[in-house]
Amino acid sequence: DRAGAQAFALGEPQIAVRAGAIHVARLVRARPLATAPAWDPARTVVITGGTGTLGALVARHLITAHGVRHLCLLGRHGRASAGAEALADELSDLGAALTIAACDVSDRAALAAALDACDPPVGGIVHAAGVTDDGLVGALTAERLDRVWAGKAAAAVHLDALTRERQLSAFVMFSSAAATLGSPGQASYAAANACLDALAARRRAAGLAATSIAWGLWQPASAITRKLDRVDHARIARAHVLPLAPAHGLALLDAALATDRAQVVAARFDLLAMRGASHVATVFRRLVPASTTAARPRGLAQRLAALPAADRLAAIRDAVHDHVAAVLGHASGAAIDGERTFKELAFDSLTGVELRNRLAADAGLRLPATLIYDYPTPAALARYLDLQLRPPEADPGAALLAQIEQALARDAAFAARLRALVASAPRAAEADLTAKSDDELFELVNHLGK
Repeated sequence: DRAGAQAFALGEPQIAVRAGAIHVARLVRARPLATAPAWDPARTVVITGGTGTLGALVARHLITAHGVRHLCLLGRHGRASAGAEALADELSDLGAALTIAACDVSDRAALAAALDACDPPVGGIVHAAGVTDDGLVGALTAERLDRVWAGKAAAAVHLDALTRERQLSAFVMFSSAAATLGSPGQASYAAANACLDALAARRRAAGLAATSIAWGLWQPASAITRKLDRVDHARIARAHVLPLAPAHGLALLDAALATDRAQVVAARFDLLAMRGASHVATVFRRLVPASTTAARPRGLAQRLAALPAADRLAAIRDAVHDHVAAVLGHASGAAIDGERTFKELAFDSLTGVELRNRLAADAGLRLPATLIYDYPTPAALARYLDLQLRPPEADPGAALLAQIEQALARDAAFAARLRALVASAPRAAEADLTAKSDDELFELVNHLGK
C-alpha cells in the first residue's frame, strides 16, 4: 500500500507501519517528573544479582538515598559469592536488615520460595541478574541461547508472574542498550534484554509498576564486563559510548524511575564526537541532527580514481592496514604486518565482521562475513579488494583472469597448482584460454597441477 511504499523510500534501517502511520526509531531526552515513586521502607526490596557489582551498588543506594531498611539479595551462590560477607557487614552497618540467599532465579519454584520467605513481604524488585555468552548469530546454539535467556528473560517472566498480586511500588529490570542500539556479537544478550523491554510495556499496560532500563557501559567492571579487553573497549568508544561512573549511573536510575515510562535508555553518549563524525546512526538523529555531522570523507573507490594504476594496490593496502589497526585499537596501520594471518593478529569472528563492515562502507562493496577466512592476511585481502575495485576492461579475457587472480589471493594450493601448470605444460598455457568456460579452466588447472 501507499504507507508501505513511503516507508521503503525513507531508507531507514527499522520502520514500523501501524494503522497507516509510519514510525521510525529515535532516541530523545527523557523528562523526569517532579517526584519519583517512593520505595516502601516498610517492605522488602529484592535484588537479583544482588551480590554482583551493580547489585551491590544499588543496595547501598537504596539504603542511603531512599531509606530502604529491608533487603533480600539473591544470587546463584548466595553468601558463598566473592565479597558477599563483606557486603553483608557493610550494609548491616548502614542500618539494613539483610538477607543473602542462594537462588537460581531461572528456577520458578526456587524463586517463589525465596520471595515467600521475605519478612516483611516483598514491596519492590530490582532484577539485575544476567550473564552473557557472546557470539555471532551463526555460531549460536540452543544451549548457548538458553544460558543467557534463563538468567535474564526467563527470570524476569517468573518475577512478573510471582509478584502480580503483591502491589509492588517498583519493578525495575536492568536491560541493556544492546537491545535498543544493537551490539556486535551479542545476539543472544540483545534478544534476552529485548524481552525485558517488552515485559515492562506489558506490565505498564496492565496498570502494574515496571521500568526497564537499557544500560550503557558502567565503569566498575562487573561479571559481565570484566572480560572486555582493549579491543572491546576501543570498539565501544568508536560507537561514542562512554562509561558511567557509579554516582552518575545511580542518578540515572533515580531519573529513570521518575520518567513514568516503561522503557528508558540510561547511557553516556559522546554527543560532541558524534557531531564531528561522518556518519551517525539514524536512531541518534534527534540528539545529533544530520546537518551537524561532518562531511562524509571520500570512499576508497573515489580515492583510487585519482591515483595512477601503479599506485592503486599500495593505497588499498594502506587502507586495509588502517582499518585493521582501528579494529584492534592501534594508533595507526604502520605497524601492521600484511603477511601475518588475521588469526596471528588476534582477530576473531567478531572483530572479523567489524573489519568487513568497515571495509564494505569504505569501498562501497558487499563483502562476505567470512572475508578474513577467505583472504587470511591483510596482503591477500588488499589484492582481493584491488580486483573488486578495478574499472571494467575491454579485454574479453580480463574477467577470467580476474577470477584466477582472486583464486590466487585466496588459495595458496591453487597458486602452487597454477605454477606447476605453467612450468610443465607451456603449450597449454599458451592456448586460447578465453575460449574455455570457467569450469573447464579450473578443471585444467586441477588436472595439470597434480
